[in-house]
Amino acid sequence: MNQMPRRTLLAAPLLAAPLLLPASGARAQGANQPAWPDRPVKLVVPFPPGSTPDIAARAVGQHFTQAFGQPFVAESRSGAGGNLGTDAVAKATDGHTLGVSINGPLTTAPALYPALPYDPARDLVPISQLVRMAQFLVVHPAVPARDFAQFVAHAKANPGKLSFGSVGAGSAGHLAMEDFMARSGTRLLHVPYRGFPPAVVDLVAGRIDAMLVSAAAILPQLGGDQVRGLAVTAAARLRQAPTVPTLAECGMAGAESYAFIGLIGPAGTPPERVARLAAEARRGLEAPSVRGAMEQAGFEVVGSDPAAFGAFLAAERERWVPLIRRLGITAEG
Repeated sequence: MNQMPRRTLLAAPLLAAPLLLPASGARAQGANQPAWPDRPVKLVVPFPPGSTPDIAARAVGQHFTQAFGQPFVAESRSGAGGNLGTDAVAKATDGHTLGVSINGPLTTAPALYPALPYDPARDLVPISQLVRMAQFLVVHPAVPARDFAQFVAHAKANPGKLSFGSVGAGSAGHLAMEDFMARSGTRLLHVPYRGFPPAVVDLVAGRIDAMLVSAAAILPQLGGDQVRGLAVTAAARLRQAPTVPTLAECGMAGAESYAFIGLIGPAGTPPERVARLAAEARRGLEAPSVRGAMEQAGFEVVGSDPAAFGAFLAAERERWVPLIRRLGITAEG
């Protein structure tokens, strides 16, 4: 999820378009409470500008700026698989720093990085799951499989001979593929990349055979004959690719998974502030211009409340950390 192909990036100006919504700062502040924020707020994004979390941060930040009456500025602090920027949020003490992060730094990072300098369950407060993205199981057209069942049969007949790409060891796509292989009794060779663009380029060129890749990164290629979509990890078929069945439809119930982007703050952030941020995030995401642009780019708007986001994160840790430990996956490969 850390980078997107060029065509998807063209959606970024739409996602940052002004939101024609009424400011709500005065309504929610309360007469006897000190004003917050009283200066600009940083939205730390632990990935480069143009990445999916950066796009989501700018979209929500636009609404926050209007609603709270102070600038909410996206600030990129990339490195260490998203952990560098997420750690900066965990250690922030200025009261005006929030973060927009993804699966790994918020759930599986402690299992992948033994020396992780923060504990996401202890040092961060969940505010809202902003958006999520289903992943497509796609193959190069040269792979002799027209559908999911044929791909499983072909992979079983050729153990270790087919390759799949991901954006790194322990990434959402890598873990979902490991889950797929365990459920289907197949074994493919993992080829990690630094970001989606080079992985998608190699998939289209036939240098790797398959990939479980987020919708935002692969929808442009699904529209032509560059890759073949076999299944999607969502609960239901996506409107943008209605002919691609879900994993459950293919006979693999319980394998639903998503890459996601969430809004977080440092532990100790006042609960009333957390609740208001979550409510405003949802209000901003529901703006027709923002929702439409995000859905077109492959995102599914969520806008959950803090309790729901916290429960979701806990469930994700319970699901993926045992898999990481059982297979001995590390961030290095």
